[in-house]
Amino acid sequence: MAHTYRWEAGGGAVLGSIQPQPIAHQPDGTLALADIAAAIKPDDQHFARTRLLCLENTLGGRVMPIEYLTAATDLARDRGLGTHLDGARLFNAAVAMDGDPYAGARAIADRFDTVSVCFSKGLGAPVGSVLVGSGELIARARRVRKMAGGGMRQAGILAAAALHALEHHVERLADDHANARRLAEGLAGLAGVHARPPETNMVFVDLDGERPGLVERLAAAGVLCTGIYELRLVTHLDVTAADVHAAVEVLRREL
Repeated sequence: MAHTYRWEAGGGAVLGSIQPQPIAHQPDGTLALADIAAAIKPDDQHFARTRLLCLENTLGGRVMPIEYLTAATDLARDRGLGTHLDGARLFNAAVAMDGDPYAGARAIADRFDTVSVCFSKGLGAPVGSVLVGSGELIARARRVRKMAGGGMRQAGILAAAALHALEHHVERLADDHANARRLAEGLAGLAGVHARPPETNMVFVDLDGERPGLVERLAAAGVLCTGIYELRLVTHLDVTAADVHAAVEVLRREL
């Protein structure tokens, strides 16, 4: 279910000559260490070489415990693999860990060779993701970006927005998490509806059957979400507590 496998249009295979090896997630979103070890191919000419372990944090709004990240990346390094984190919502995970969110983000990132971070989700910048890694690796990445046509001109104003987000919008992610909890709690007691308690800013709502046209009706009433048997609702910088209250009223009426 990881984004790097399911939702990138096969870019790793097409542009990077990479053969992904997906592993089934455990109920908590982790990959079992035994499954990771079993998926590492032997050094044999019949197999593609196993080179990189990719994890995601948060995954579907769930926070991967730092102890798990440490164990998984230690296993990877012991077996000679590189490590990458899809950390689009890295700061949501760091805030949910309590303590200093910047220190938490560094503690997570320190386990990996490379990390991708998105500024345009809960952090509220208009656009922008970055790749973080060693100076040598980033130099290589810039060359690959140029080859792939990904260079940008006059990008300073976008960088300024990303810096503002880093300096002003990280700690306020706790507000998004609180709003997500309010949203889930507001749906309690509805027959055939189960809102899973959120860990961060995503609320998943399990429905007892398909509800044709539900997403469209919700959108017409001002509540945007995705899903058929399962709804995904996300709180962010532009969603206030009052918005959550209004959304709960709409959801309870339509559900």
